[in-house]
Amino acid sequence: MKAKPGDYVKIFTNDDTIEGTMLPTPALTGDNSIIIKIYNGYNIGIENKEIKKIEILKKYEIKTEKNSKYVFDKKLPTVSILSTGGTISSKIDYRTGGVYANYTAEDFVDMMPELKNIANINAKKVMSLMSEDLLPKDWINIVKVIKEEIDSGVDGIIITQGTDTFHFSTAMLSFILEEINIPIIFTASQRSIDRGSSDAFMNLICAVKAAAHFDGAEVMSCMHGSINDDHCLLIRGTKLRKMHTSRRDAFRPINDLPFAKVYPEKDIEIINNNYKKADRKKRKESKIISVFENKVALIYIYPGIDPEIIDFYLKKGYKGIVIAATALGHVNTWTEYSMIPFIKKCNDKKVPVFITSQTLYGRVNPYVYTNLRKVSYEGKAVYLEDMMPETAYVKLGWVLGQTKDIEKAKEMMLKNYHGELNDKISPDMFLN
Repeated sequence: MKAKPGDYVKIFTNDDTIEGTMLPTPALTGDNSIIIKIYNGYNIGIENKEIKKIEILKKYEIKTEKNSKYVFDKKLPTVSILSTGGTISSKIDYRTGGVYANYTAEDFVDMMPELKNIANINAKKVMSLMSEDLLPKDWINIVKVIKEEIDSGVDGIIITQGTDTFHFSTAMLSFILEEINIPIIFTASQRSIDRGSSDAFMNLICAVKAAAHFDGAEVMSCMHGSINDDHCLLIRGTKLRKMHTSRRDAFRPINDLPFAKVYPEKDIEIINNNYKKADRKKRKESKIISVFENKVALIYIYPGIDPEIIDFYLKKGYKGIVIAATALGHVNTWTEYSMIPFIKKCNDKKVPVFITSQTLYGRVNPYVYTNLRKVSYEGKAVYLEDMMPETAYVKLGWVLGQTKDIEKAKEMMLKNYHGELNDKISPDMFLN
């Protein structure tokens, strides 16, 4: 009998014997090898010419859907988990090799029985997209579902998403959800849920705990606070940044302190109480400004950048530009590559330009050097204090979705709506 994807097999090679679940062969590898998932969750490929024998230990069986119904406990708070895609909310179909997001409340509780002692769980699939494929219109669609859950009277909401553009989403929803009375918490996983080292389980347990019991009404993240399975951090959505490609504790607060540490088995520990307090008696009350101007650009400055890139965006009809400048807010101002004439052209065409820093930590300042003052006074660019480039990008899209008046847009960009601007940066906020 020939082994098929999903079968648990033992493979005898010229040098070794390996057991695992056979996966479909990716098109990129052709038919010259087979792929199996071994005990620790990792996949390995074996060339056909190395295989002496394949023994089927267990045939793949298609499991029927369970008929059990998850029963709510009226004494517990209720939390909704909204899946938009990403590793944390996906499972593997070994027959097709596909990863798909289709978890029910029962699935979550079966995987993590601890959840039923924390909160009642609602689970809903909103979409299934890799985070790098998310578009601004997807944020608007996510908010529509969040509004439905708020109106239903839940105590907290969790959004699961892929990690790559996680901080764009947390910032965007911070602005769109202008007034809320319950926690809105993003969580994710850096490592696949089928790997032994996955961070998905503790992230989700801590997120549910925070959604059910944290006393803040903000959009925030709940991800590993260290490389160990000891605690997660609640971080403000407008001050969040992914700072490592793969570490479990990749997400850090920038120019801010985390709100709290969330432990799987201990009380929530408040670190920074500078947040709007939740009022679950008013849980159904909210103010949502669900708009976004797509014609907004984020430009990173680098040595030798052609300033005519600004002309490209103007010709394309862009309505606003955020520049991620170097250090205190520098762009080229003295050579033939000076950005000044092009920034002035933007202002003449009623296209506002805003300056942030690539360094992330610290703040921009137009008063320290002459060339900074030139950008500010001659170019009429607006320096955005300690706001991060990605946060500035989504905020500008949100602002220009409400007004086309350049002076009003500048005023709104300098208004602190959700902690995106921090008046005082303390030493312990650096590399926290």
